[in-house]
Amino acid sequence: MLRSQLTDALKKAVLAKDACSVTTVRLILAALKERDIAARGEGNTDGISDDDIVILLQAMVKQRRESIEMYTKGNRPELAEQEASEIAVIETFLPKQLSDEEIEDAVRGAVSDLGATCLKDMGRTMAVLREQYSGTMDFGKAGGVAKKLLG
Repeated sequence: MLRSQLTDALKKAVLAKDACSVTTVRLILAALKERDIAARGEGNTDGISDDDIVILLQAMVKQRRESIEMYTKGNRPELAEQEASEIAVIETFLPKQLSDEEIEDAVRGAVSDLGATCLKDMGRTMAVLREQYSGTMDFGKAGGVAKKLLG
């Protein structure tokens, strides 16, 4: 599903002569092909799953955010802009992320469902959240909210 969206997006970007989108989607497809080859070595002939593709895309966004930070510190705004435009293209393929309020509500729900009361329960809380909200939640923010509620 996600694989076909990526190839369709590449075709559309080439036809629209959108250089940034073409480059970014090609980078995604190259990383995807690399992961598929690695998966073949483990006996998986179908390639990686959509969930793994989402994880790959999230990692790519994270890398670019870190690059933006470094370029901004290094006074290279043109490179930071390029990274930001790549993030915009990559995020079109990611599921909608939960807002801060939705994250807080989800953490509160997980804490109450588990009956968590102290920081020792944070691991169980985060495990439940990862199971339910994989790909749609920023777990860094969720961890901060959980620590505040349990601490």
